[in-house]
Formats: sequence, structure tokens, C-alpha cells
Amino acid sequence: MRAPPTFPAGLAASAPIALAYFPVAVSFGVAAGKAGFTLAEAAFMSLVIYSGASQFLALALLAGGAAPLLAVVSLLAMNARHLLYAPALLRALGPRAATRRAWLWAYGLTDEVFATALGKVAPADAAWSERWQTGLSLGAYLAWASGTVVGAALGGGAFERFPVVDAALGFLLPALFLSLLLAMYERRHLPAVMAAALGFLLAAAFWGASTGILVGMLLGGLAGVLGAAGEGRSP
Repeated sequence: MRAPPTFPAGLAASAPIALAYFPVAVSFGVAAGKAGFTLAEAAFMSLVIYSGASQFLALALLAGGAAPLLAVVSLLAMNARHLLYAPALLRALGPRAATRRAWLWAYGLTDEVFATALGKVAPADAAWSERWQTGLSLGAYLAWASGTVVGAALGGGAFERFPVVDAALGFLLPALFLSLLLAMYERRHLPAVMAAALGFLLAAAFWGASTGILVGMLLGGLAGVLGAAGEGRSP
């Protein structure tokens, strides 16, 4: 019988995510300083919101004078998908699932952490433990929080001489997430991928990239559910 993976093993598994999170979080800290936020305020956003795209959106809204209530509602809508991550992971685990420490590790289920965990538990005989999941979540969380502190400490003008570096940081998280998804890709996922890509392209052409992402997510998810129902299995 395979031994449950340990907390240090989870920390080690978080290394690829942490390596991508840290520089992007530095970029966020710098952007927060440029927008007039203090180091404490920037760190608080990363500790509580803990979502890259949402935090940059919050900066844009608050720095632009938007009402705090509008910023909160926008962030909640943008991050609603995270509510599905823990139930989806537990369903994939089946009899291996455990929730005794879910209050600790579920908070850290970002896109990349969820994809990594799902990739690990995809084989029916793969070992999983809450200790491993906690290490995975905590490693990524600490990388994001510490990167924000470093960026905020550097100040708003840290990347003014290196605009190419600043622009390149925006590609780190999408590239990491795409690589994790490709590692789990199977042929049966093709209809959902095509539906998501087509929905994004059409909506982005008419209404912009933000709308395209939302439409792509909805169409891809719908195609996945319909495909699973047609095959008589769980999504």
C-alpha cells in the first residue's frame, strides 16, 4: 500500500508554481506602489484576495476612483469559479478524499494549485493526503505574499528602466497554467477546448478580451458537461 505523501513533498511540488508566482507578485507590489498604496495595503490585498488578475483589477478600479462596493462585487464575480475547485477535487479523489483540514488547504486552491493537485490525483491509484495538499497550497501562497512585499518595498518606479521585463511578467501565469493543463490533456477534452477557444475569439472580436474570457469559460464548461453527460460519466 502506497504511503500518503507528506507535507514537505507538497512544498516541493509547489516549487514550479512559486517560481512563477513570486515575480508576478513583485510586479503587483510595484504596481500597487505606483498606484499610491502602502506596503501594508499591498500585502493585505495579497493575503486576503490572493488572486493575481483580480488584484490588478482591484488596483485599476480603486486607483481610478471606483466605489469600493463596485470593486468588491467585480472581484467576487471574477473569482466565483474558485468555489468549484474544492468540490471538484474531492469528487476526483473519491474514496481517497478527506476534509479534516479542508479549512486550511482549500483557501489556497488557485488555478495553478488546483491544476497541479488534479494532475496528481488523476490516476485512480495515486496517493494523496491533506498534508501534501496543505504543503502545495502554502508554498504557492507564501511565494505570492512575499513577492508582493518585495515589490512594494522596491517602490513604484522599480521597472521604469525595464519595460520589457514588466511586460514579460504578464505571460508567466498563463504559460504555467497552460502547461499544467496540457499535461492532463486527453483527446476527449478536444470539444471543450475548441468551444472555449471559439467562444473567446468571437466574443473578444466584438466586445473585448475580458468578455471573451468569460464567454470562453462558459462555453468550454458547457461543452465539457454535455460531453460527459453524453458518455454517461461524471464531468
